[in-house]
Amino acid sequence: MNEQTSLWQGDDQSADFAELCNALYERELRQLSESTTSTTQAIQGRLKSLPHYIKRTAYSMLQAQTPLALDVQNASWSAKQSLQMPLSGQELASVNKWYQSINLSHGLVVPIATHSTIVLDSIDSVDTDNQRFRTNAHGWFYLSKNEKNKTNVQLLKPNKKVMTAACSGHSWLNDHRGNPTIPSLRELLLSCAINWRNFKQPLAI
Repeated sequence: MNEQTSLWQGDDQSADFAELCNALYERELRQLSESTTSTTQAIQGRLKSLPHYIKRTAYSMLQAQTPLALDVQNASWSAKQSLQMPLSGQELASVNKWYQSINLSHGLVVPIATHSTIVLDSIDSVDTDNQRFRTNAHGWFYLSKNEKNKTNVQLLKPNKKVMTAACSGHSWLNDHRGNPTIPSLRELLLSCAINWRNFKQPLAI
């Protein structure tokens, strides 16, 4: 552990920073070693970019203004989990109305519900004419009732319960609480760009 920690001390003398970097690196390397679809070239590219993204994520997590507790040893956020997925008030018409009422912008972090978890994604393109926007990982979402969105995921409007669940990796299966999952490195970085005081405005990280 001392040898691993010393790798990061040149960038920041914070023990928490070093521990976060170690935990993130170990997790990413484990995921790469278990990958069966990535090519050698893709893995090499990922390894080359890892130090930058890991240090950026660790620094952002330490600087984030958030109500969540930071688990340094596991490089994750922790918070009390609700009995059920917090989907109250998340009907399609209500969600669409909320997004239509704000100034959609590149980089805005949005929550998306899957069958068992809530994940974080971000807007990378806005098509005002067709009342839709595209997210980085989940593609296009339409805000018009005349268009149908994907059936396997559900766009949500952000609130404290929803964003807490997404950042903390809470999961549910058959209306029962499951074991928390660890958000991806990208999701952890997005979690640091959440403006908890005003969900309509993204933060720069």
